[in-house]
Amino acid sequence: MPRQDTPGPAPTAVCLGESMAVLLPDRPGPLESVENFRLAVGGAESNVAGALAALGVPTAWISRVGDDGFGRRLVAEVAARGVDVSAVAVDPHRPTGLYLKEVGGTTGHDRDLGPGRSRLHYHRRGSAAAALSPALLADPAAAALLAGARLLHLSGITAALSDDCLALLHALLADRRPARTVSFDLNWRPALWQDRDPAVLPPLLDAADLLLLGSDEAQAAFGTGDPAALRRRFPTPATLVVKDADRQVTALDRDGTAVTEPALAVEVVEATGAGDAFAAGYLAGTLRGLDQRRRLRLGHLSAACALTAHGDQAELPPAAVVAALLDASPAHWAATRVTADGITGPALPPDGITGPPPPAGGTRRTTRAPHTGRPGPGTMSGTPSPRSGAR
Repeated sequence: MPRQDTPGPAPTAVCLGESMAVLLPDRPGPLESVENFRLAVGGAESNVAGALAALGVPTAWISRVGDDGFGRRLVAEVAARGVDVSAVAVDPHRPTGLYLKEVGGTTGHDRDLGPGRSRLHYHRRGSAAAALSPALLADPAAAALLAGARLLHLSGITAALSDDCLALLHALLADRRPARTVSFDLNWRPALWQDRDPAVLPPLLDAADLLLLGSDEAQAAFGTGDPAALRRRFPTPATLVVKDADRQVTALDRDGTAVTEPALAVEVVEATGAGDAFAAGYLAGTLRGLDQRRRLRLGHLSAACALTAHGDQAELPPAAVVAALLDASPAHWAATRVTADGITGPALPPDGITGPPPPAGGTRRTTRAPHTGRPGPGTMSGTPSPRSGAR
């Protein structure tokens, strides 16, 4: 099958799962009131891949797309984010999945979702990605990427697509490699499980090395969102990360150690993509060997930047700003605020570029806003709620 070559360093991380074409409305309000839509692309695993690449982690995305314009657009945009797409297969018989996005506003229409809210309408049954299967492991391009990866990122969404997709996840999770960490994001989507048995999920989650899930989605899927109860439910992963909406995130290690880090104050532009951004920030911190608190902070910062940009992805501020925030005192971290215009807080270096932070109680400084990214999906993923992007 035709592929697109992506030169560059060998990927450190591999993300596997479906992405789709997206039709974005030209105005807020219910779909019946929208006149025009703009074509873009979106998907949880490719969002994480793009965000990891933006964070400096060489990353590949593995999937299948249809031999159609949507598939070509999707692969080209993911590649433009710096992601290796050399193992994305093109299916000559099945189409690329599609979804429409509905955005809430203040139109006064009785079906308007309301400001800051969105809903996704999927058309993905029988898509090319639903044909992913264990046969992928015999594909030379995919096998090479998987063999060299230090991180493999998977999602519960894939398990819901088909029996073959589920079998592929089982095969990947059974292939334990000492030098490779397998992360698994629950990404609970009730609509995908209407005709499938979600009882297949717990064994998958418990087989991962690193498990990410939101307390709200865990409550819906497993009857509890309590971090300690979830740690008991899933004893095998080395680390379990529980995102509690816009309040905090807790990481619980297998030895009983727990670290909780509050979310940043964010002026939300659009919520979609924050969960994928958080995952990418946390995973990048893990690959860099950061301590648990800094991993959580990098996840929070990535999510905050996504929340203040249109679309699923946005860029982080300059490295000096990121370093200052990761090292900030609890008080300075709590005083930080992220908006579409930039980041303010006492921990930031002068002009957001260099220099030491001011003393406690000092003047809050503002970074310029390099994190707004390109317009629409196609720029890094990343609270009110660190929910994942579209898939």
